[in-house]
Amino acid sequence: MSRGKTRAGHVAPWMRLAPVAVAAFAFPSIPARAQDEAFRGKTVTVNIGYSTGGNYDFVGRLVARHIGKHLPGNPAGVAVNMPGAGSIRAGNYLFNAAPKDGTALGVLSSSVAIEEALGAPGIQYKSADFAWIGRVSMILQVLATVDPSKTRGIADALVNDTPMSGTGAGSPSEGYPKLLNGVLGTKFRIIGGYTSSADSLLAMERGEVDGALPSWNTIKRSRPDWLREGKIHPLVQFVFERSPDLPDTPTSVELGRTPAERDILAFYTSGEEIGRSIVAPPGMAPERVRVLRKAFDDMLRDGEFLDEVRKTQVEFNPLSGEKLREIVGRTVRASSETVSRARILLGLQ
Repeated sequence: MSRGKTRAGHVAPWMRLAPVAVAAFAFPSIPARAQDEAFRGKTVTVNIGYSTGGNYDFVGRLVARHIGKHLPGNPAGVAVNMPGAGSIRAGNYLFNAAPKDGTALGVLSSSVAIEEALGAPGIQYKSADFAWIGRVSMILQVLATVDPSKTRGIADALVNDTPMSGTGAGSPSEGYPKLLNGVLGTKFRIIGGYTSSADSLLAMERGEVDGALPSWNTIKRSRPDWLREGKIHPLVQFVFERSPDLPDTPTSVELGRTPAERDILAFYTSGEEIGRSIVAPPGMAPERVRVLRKAFDDMLRDGEFLDEVRKTQVEFNPLSGEKLREIVGRTVRASSETVSRARILLGLQ
């Protein structure tokens, strides 16, 4: 089954996304002195929209450790956690208050454009206006439960009340269960107040909830015993094509029974293409955006960066900033019919 097609062959507009690639950027020559002065003596801060311990945090800190040596003047890099409302707090800061000189970067929710299109409360940014620098990876997010939950497959979720952790009203951890409840009639019950996927996994261990929406890679890295012992039960994977790791777990789009349902599920699943990306504030000089994109592109090829990727086994599937900007633009321009129906199913109107 090719990317972007359901088993019935339906291709949704939101699924016609750009191919994964790391683009080579045209980088006009800049006088050596200007390059040296651009970031010399400064600190580049990566503002992470979630608390410590989760995948967003891991990727943000990885970039903070490595991007500085590829920027003119070799600035220091630091990571700052700014959790709140599924990264809306960090997005608002980057858009409205952060410096626009390239020293402020961010890692926001993969659903940043979706939540804007849906009119989520509290958003004070326009996703397409951010300077999209580049993606480290798309993310395989999985709605999963752990023993002793009675919900061990999507069919079980149709009959069992299943409490799931939520990390904020604007986060996929709450959006996906709500959407499935509305489209399929599942009985997921969101328990809010958690700040990250790491916090959610601890809640599963403590028995506070049955399940959560972590990335599959986070589960593999942080809970290998759950896999060895068969304690974890993936219910749905939020990608357009089944992962080789999860050949028996349905994708969200497969679960749609009509073209309209598949359009809605595909619209919301499009956030997986944004994955773990780096953004910068709007309104920066075009030259400064080019400098940041080139530094990000060079970082992805750096031997020390790649060694850390291999050692930590973090997901790695890059995409250029320009391609990301195109995907975000398509998402925020989704049809009014699809957005309106999604809002109803999500309980937003």
